Amino acid sequence: MAQLSILQWEEGGQTHSASWHSENGIAPHKKIQIVDDTMTADVAYRLACEGTAMFYRGDFQNARQLLQALVRRVDKPSKKSTRADRVAKEKTKIPLDTFNLHRLAQSQRARILGMILIQVNPDHSISLRRAPDVAQACSEVYGSKNDSYVISLRELLGVISAHEWRKNGVQVLIRDDEEVRIHPHYGVFSPVRGEYIELILKTPLPEVIQKSSTAFDIGVGTGVLSVVLALRGVQKIVSTDLDDRAITCAQENIDRLGLQSQIEVLKTHLFPPGKAALIICNPPWLPARPSSSLEYSVYDPESQMLKGFLLHLKNHLLDGGEGWLILSDLAEHLGLRTRDELLQWIEQAGLRVLGRIDTKPTHNKAFDKADALHVARSKEITSLWRLAAQAKI
Repeated sequence: MAQLSILQWEEGGQTHSASWHSENGIAPHKKIQIVDDTMTADVAYRLACEGTAMFYRGDFQNARQLLQALVRRVDKPSKKSTRADRVAKEKTKIPLDTFNLHRLAQSQRARILGMILIQVNPDHSISLRRAPDVAQACSEVYGSKNDSYVISLRELLGVISAHEWRKNGVQVLIRDDEEVRIHPHYGVFSPVRGEYIELILKTPLPEVIQKSSTAFDIGVGTGVLSVVLALRGVQKIVSTDLDDRAITCAQENIDRLGLQSQIEVLKTHLFPPGKAALIICNPPWLPARPSSSLEYSVYDPESQMLKGFLLHLKNHLLDGGEGWLILSDLAEHLGLRTRDELLQWIEQAGLRVLGRIDTKPTHNKAFDKADALHVARSKEITSLWRLAAQAKI
């Protein structure tokens, strides 16, 4: 969904242009105003709300402070409603309404905060005063460039943050005395929610894996679940994904850990050819349309990946094999999917449930009462569903 086209603006009595890049798929802005360090936060907020983008010329750190000031204004509660009023209104909404309003608010917030624009040179340097060295971070995301390009300051800060995650990695506990680091790339979901990894670690492997030590990891992402299976002793794992960033990220993590002889990464839709004793899938948990390329790891439109995994699972399982579906029930608490629908899809796919292991999330949002979705998040359960083909009659 990344949008790459031409942005035009007037400056110094002349028309200028540069490549425009937006991971959110935003088209090039039509209304652009050149601003500098004299721009006040109140005026900037008014311009952003009116749909005028601000091309920043001046000090980079001042631009960051201006963005932070916009964040405070966007997130400031309305004076027209007290906290008690807001709580009362939330209680009267059905969960789906709450979710839709939350997504609308997030979309509007992203639009406003994306109105500060930064020009980046072909070598990924920035000509503003006190600008950081972002060459490596931008190169990792945008590749080599022949011409300058323009991105929003908010996107640039996300690229910088992703570079730090990629450089430092995320610690993942594999066994009581062993940790590995997984290095997520920009646009690839980071394994910061450790509860689903713990489910993969604790669930007994199917007995048939002793005869055929094979597994498929559908939707490999960073490769963390493939790594867990490899370190649990599975000898041959085939991991799949369609996203180029995920493929590159997973392969890099596998190579860094020296597991390339056990794990093969393929770019393909859902299943690779053949059958396996164990097939795992951790699909996006919410059946809704992503608003940007960065949201595909969270949102699964019309549950397409989930349904596809279930529908074709039995055709790729060895006799006695198991499919492990790692899924949160947050969608059920938000009114996006019912438990009956999920069970119906499982049955229609010719599958049966061997068992289910549940765990409660431990991430910060589960305990943040200020979060718009707190009521649903407080009830969330993450489950590993053990699935097998229905017995033949």
